[in-house]
Parts: sequence; C-alpha cells; structure tokens
Amino acid sequence: MKFPRNARIFRGQLEAAPFASVFFLLLIFLLVASLLYTPGVHIKLPVADGLSGTDKPTVTVAIDANGRLYFESQLIIDENDLRGRLRKAAKNSSEPLALIVKADEAVTLQMLTRLTLIARDAGISEAIMATVPRAVGLPGQSPLP
Repeated sequence: MKFPRNARIFRGQLEAAPFASVFFLLLIFLLVASLLYTPGVHIKLPVADGLSGTDKPTVTVAIDANGRLYFESQLIIDENDLRGRLRKAAKNSSEPLALIVKADEAVTLQMLTRLTLIARDAGISEAIMATVPRAVGLPGQSPLP
C-alpha cells in the first residue's frame, strides 16, 4: 500500500513570539522556584578529602551556625536533655556507639569540644566530623579550593 507523501521542506520564517513566550515562562518558573521556602536547617559542612568512616553503629548530632543542637531531627534546647538522649541511645545499643557531628563551617572549636564532652559523659567515646568530599573538576583541571 502506498501512502501519499505531503512532507515539504519548510522555507518560511520562524515566528519569534512562541519562542519568547516559552523563554519567559521558563524564567518565571525559575524565579518562583528560587523564592520558595525550603524547610529544614541549612548546615554547610566543611570540605575534606581522604577521611575514613567508622564501622560502629552511629548517632548523629547537628550544630548550626548559631550553635543550636539537633538530635534525631529535633531541636534540643537544653544540654542536659541531649546528654540524657545520648545516654539512652548508648544504653540501648549492644555495641559502643560513635557520634557523627554534622557541624556548620561557622561552628567554633569551643562548641565542638563542648559537644564531644557531653557525648563522653553520656558514654560515647568516639566522635567523627561529617564532611563533604572535594568537588573534582574535569581531567587536567585542579580541584576547587
């Protein structure tokens, strides 16, 4: 069976209005998406390479730039509350626990030392800093600083 072919090469001019309208719609979507609120705590982890992890069970505590502590995705107001929760987690674990500290880059050494002392009082002897691996560039380029 033969089908008639009516396909012809387009030789007219392209209209700019449809392209402009699609461009402006994309621009509006990008602007609206950037203005939307994203829930959660923004923690910028430090960049480091070649750090090892742990094979022990872990508990995670996060510290934001203002020094607020978060355990199990909940804000901890009192350090004694954190100590009690860490002690309970260490007591319920059959193996020794390791503490993963997700600290913002702006957190001071004093805050980190205070957190590790709280963990040690709760029975957790190992604390590991969470980091982000360095971004790798294209071959022949040096990694980002």
